[in-house]
Amino acid sequence: MTATIGLAALDMAGTTVSDDGVVERAFRQALDHVGGVGGGSTVGDPEEFVMRTMGQSKISVFTELFGGDAVKAGRANAAFESAYDRAVDRGEIAPLPGAEATMADLRAAGVRVCLTTGFAPATRDRILDVLGWTGSVDLALSPSDAGRGRPWPDMILTAVIRLEIDDVHRVAVVGDTASDLLAGWRAGAGIVAGVLTGAHGRPELEAVPHTHILSGVADLSGLVLS
Repeated sequence: MTATIGLAALDMAGTTVSDDGVVERAFRQALDHVGGVGGGSTVGDPEEFVMRTMGQSKISVFTELFGGDAVKAGRANAAFESAYDRAVDRGEIAPLPGAEATMADLRAAGVRVCLTTGFAPATRDRILDVLGWTGSVDLALSPSDAGRGRPWPDMILTAVIRLEIDDVHRVAVVGDTASDLLAGWRAGAGIVAGVLTGAHGRPELEAVPHTHILSGVADLSGLVLS
């Protein structure tokens, strides 16, 4: 089957990957590691801020959280990545229902698949390796591969260029956070779909521009390939 959509840009944690709260726990461990937020932050409650900024570049989140203190943000980000990596190694992540079948169906129909994430490349690649997904996608991108993380459109547009997609309207962007949807909308994607399997619920997703709200990534095949 030939699909109008030529590229599916799929988020990882909360969209294709289930981590059962590992991201939130890793953030808390990172904050503990650096002794908390301190007086330089203006973002309010740290845990609420972390949830609100889910999907964004982790180093950017820490930098804002610590009021621009790049040194402290770097220490916290390193602690976060270490905590998340240990959880991955303990087997605390898994594919979300239908994720693997969806990616396989899309690629069989000629749709390129790119995984996008706010994680650093090393953590991203560790997840791909543990799940055995390295050969199951066409591309995987982190903010450092593209310039800026979500909610900016850089990762999506980088995937369009690298995978030689001829029209941004032939892109489907899928994610579980408001930042995912904003990035997709700003990129000009033809499908910008939120999924209800991750950090943000329907109210948060419906509050930003989008084309669809799906129960999960498994619903994407029917939407793209019908």
